[in-house]
Amino acid sequence: MAKNLIEIEDIPPQLANRVKQDLRFKTGKFVWRVRFNIPLDPKTVNNETMYVVNSENKKLRAFIKYDTQKELIEVEPMEAYATNEYYYLTITTDVKSRGGQTLPEPVQVKFKL
Repeated sequence: MAKNLIEIEDIPPQLANRVKQDLRFKTGKFVWRVRFNIPLDPKTVNNETMYVVNSENKKLRAFIKYDTQKELIEVEPMEAYATNEYYYLTITTDVKSRGGQTLPEPVQVKFKL
């Protein structure tokens, strides 16, 4: 069995059984894939509503793509993650469903390579 390549350090308890990794090879530019259980309003999925910051709270440049057919968001960094640096993937309450629903609170996942 392959060793985990990122360490998920902290995650909201209600999401503990939903955050999984399926990495085939080590790369500093892995893509986060996020799936909601309802279709989203594509206009609300962007670099302001979803982002990754480093331990100094500096946003990393990333390409955010929402596939409306698969209802899957991809967060692809435009620069490689540094080894042994902590990062935070944040999903704000500004991400909305097509019906206007929002998350009850922001979601933040702490991780490092």
